[in-house]
Amino acid sequence: MSSIKNLRIVFMGTPDFAVASLDALVSAGCNIVGVITAPDKPAGRGMQLQQSAVKKYAVEKSLTVLQPEKLKNLAFIEQLKSLQADVQVVVAFRMLPEIVWNMPPLGTINVHASLLPQYRGAAPINWAIINGETETGITTFKLQHEIDTGNILMQEKIPIGEKETAGELHDKLKELGASLIVKTIEAIAGGSIQEKKQSTISHELSVIKHAPKLNTETCKIDWNNNASDIYNLIRGLSPYPAAFTYLHDKVLKIFSAEKEIAPHNFPNGSFYTDNKTYLKFACADGFIYCRDVQLQGKKRMPIEEFLRGYRFN
Repeated sequence: MSSIKNLRIVFMGTPDFAVASLDALVSAGCNIVGVITAPDKPAGRGMQLQQSAVKKYAVEKSLTVLQPEKLKNLAFIEQLKSLQADVQVVVAFRMLPEIVWNMPPLGTINVHASLLPQYRGAAPINWAIINGETETGITTFKLQHEIDTGNILMQEKIPIGEKETAGELHDKLKELGASLIVKTIEAIAGGSIQEKKQSTISHELSVIKHAPKLNTETCKIDWNNNASDIYNLIRGLSPYPAAFTYLHDKVLKIFSAEKEIAPHNFPNGSFYTDNKTYLKFACADGFIYCRDVQLQGKKRMPIEEFLRGYRFN
């Protein structure tokens, strides 16, 4: 039996999603001996160097920060070894080479925003909603050779609301992940952790669903699909990168919508409006009513505001 405070932990992460987990570990009194995050990158109009969300937090807490360009760089590997970590925690970071994830004696623990083995990949939150799932969760697991395939340590489920967007679910899972990584590290420190092979779960599932990186084709609405599928796509891509269609040859992003199941004889993809309160597109079994949109070159706005300024003729 050991205390959570006695473990030397290296934390690896980059975006805001990872900050919650790092903060939870710090608040629990963990000994964070190093933080690995992405190099500063130029952004914005002035192309000023921007720090990652994790770096900003780490600097505020006076934690040691390393920002390697390449994870196999020998100088970085030596720096990492010198931190003498007992365990590494990875949240929303890059793929790690074996020389990195296999370094600490207690292994490298990843926090993944799905109930593995379902939704392995880069965009588990988005795909769970796009596919119309009613629940998802957080998994902590040990890194191994194949991506997102290591032994499961802990899991916690959470329901997905019928109208919930990827952004809203992201914020819930961020906090759930922070809580679960602390429980996982406590169990590792106390010697009570139980590992479970993903292959044993896979055999119980009829279908394994994946969560590949999102691309432009994913985001383009196919109006030949049914209303529920399109509605789920809009929720699953909101607020970023956002589902889109074309309105008079300009990209129209749709951030929120409502669906109506109704038989009709209109061409799929055709649109109708009263020029005041609604803009709806026909699909296979009904209509999608746009509620929150952004036309190419314009700001995001509620549909009523959009219609006040747009001319359809």
